[in-house]
Amino acid sequence: MTQTEVERGSYIVNNVAMCPECHTPRLANGQLDPQRPLDGAPEFFQPPHPDADWPLKAPRIGGNPPANDQDIVKLLMTGIWTDGKPLRLPMMPFRMNEADARAVVAYLHSVKQMH
Repeated sequence: MTQTEVERGSYIVNNVAMCPECHTPRLANGQLDPQRPLDGAPEFFQPPHPDADWPLKAPRIGGNPPANDQDIVKLLMTGIWTDGKPLRLPMMPFRMNEADARAVVAYLHSVKQMH
């Protein structure tokens, strides 16, 4: 993991994929909690119909992602999770190239929780 990879990953996560919008908890005023970046958060998007298979929480991805690096890279390149299935909406099925996916993983590992 190089500083260049971390910076590239930060740009992708924070300015392109907009991961904090779902994966960072919010304060009472609705702003993202700067003390808990990418720490997982209740899902604020609601399903399009009541019987949709919809997650209730976006998982923590910062610091220690919920799978090994190769599985996260695979997810970011293919949209397929460790169980061989696509992730459920509202998670976007990213199709990053390998260099971008590895940069994202490098950045996710660099995120420190401040609580």
